[in-house]
Amino acid sequence: MITLIVGLLGLVVFFLATIVFGRRLRQQPSKIAAEETSRIMHFLFFAGLGLPFMISIFYPGINKLDFLVGFSPLPMRPLFILFGLIIAIPGLYFLSISNRKLRALGSGANAFRLTQRVVVQDVYRMTRNPMSFGYYLSALSLSLITGSTLLTLYTLFGIIPVHIFFLKYFEEYELELRLGDSYRTYKTQVPFLLPSIGRR
Repeated sequence: MITLIVGLLGLVVFFLATIVFGRRLRQQPSKIAAEETSRIMHFLFFAGLGLPFMISIFYPGINKLDFLVGFSPLPMRPLFILFGLIIAIPGLYFLSISNRKLRALGSGANAFRLTQRVVVQDVYRMTRNPMSFGYYLSALSLSLITGSTLLTLYTLFGIIPVHIFFLKYFEEYELELRLGDSYRTYKTQVPFLLPSIGRR
């Protein structure tokens, strides 16, 4: 049960921090403030949204989460497993390629080493947030493959909407402060989340 509490608490803290630091940046807009708060938010993402997810794999085990709250596992198991496997492929692809491109072309990594310039090649030409898109698909894939109703609901109605709010309210503004006109131009040319395949 502690895993569920930590997961819910992490989600709430991440959501509230997005509001607090998003407001702070709007009141004191500067590149330095953007860098500082971005590092804090990335830490809270890993601690609040990533860590509980990983812990639940080992304790109590993802397939036991439904039992803890009295949910039944997902029905039509073979169908959900198949769909989970299908969306895992683009999920892992977008996660891996976006990380590689950020390191190679943006002089950064996926969190604490902040990118120094806008990356516009490959998957970043299709969507401004390929890493997030890949993360959503991968998290949902794991939820469906394991057959956990609770994890599926947590992903669909917790992680994804809260993280999209973070991207829209905090990260886009933070990137504008850090990367300036190059990001503002990029923002007008590339879709926010869902990839535009024709732009590859």
